[in-house]
Amino acid sequence: MKSNICELSQNTAALSAILEEAEKTAVYVALDKKQSGRLRLLAEELVGMLPELLHFSTGEFWIEANGKSFELHTALSPNDMMTYELREKLLALSSSGKNAAATGIMAKIRLAAEFMMIDYSQTAMANEGFYLSGIDHNQTFYAAVWSLNLYREQTKAEQGEPWDELERSIVANIADDVLVGVDGKKVEIIVKKAF
Repeated sequence: MKSNICELSQNTAALSAILEEAEKTAVYVALDKKQSGRLRLLAEELVGMLPELLHFSTGEFWIEANGKSFELHTALSPNDMMTYELREKLLALSSSGKNAAATGIMAKIRLAAEFMMIDYSQTAMANEGFYLSGIDHNQTFYAAVWSLNLYREQTKAEQGEPWDELERSIVANIADDVLVGVDGKKVEIIVKKAF
């Protein structure tokens, strides 16, 4: 089963449609109250990170369900291809010259999507530790994909602040995996959850 497709823009009504679609899907597949709440929490986490990504892209959101296995899909199409140079200029405006907002797992997932919106030839220049720790070049449906599970595996060995972020994250504790990959000219974020 595939839900309705929600068109995404900077319009906040478009983002609230994501929550409505999660609720309708939960009812359609007869999730219990706890399961419905978890599906909605995952949708809320996506809604929280999308406004920054929608500054330079448009997108679509839908849910695919197979029994009680769900995939929350967000496909983003850059309006003007974000270049590595443009991203560096934007970061240079910050007093530290770094993306200080990149704390927490959802911020890291958002940044993985940003890196993939950069000119593809420049994406390899992303030297953020979290990005390199979660990148998997062995996926069959994307040339490269950032995976929360791979990031989790590599971070577990290190412990420290990245591991603490994972333990506090709603998405890291509820989702089975989160994938961020490039599909043609779109960046796709897929949150997976089976009940």
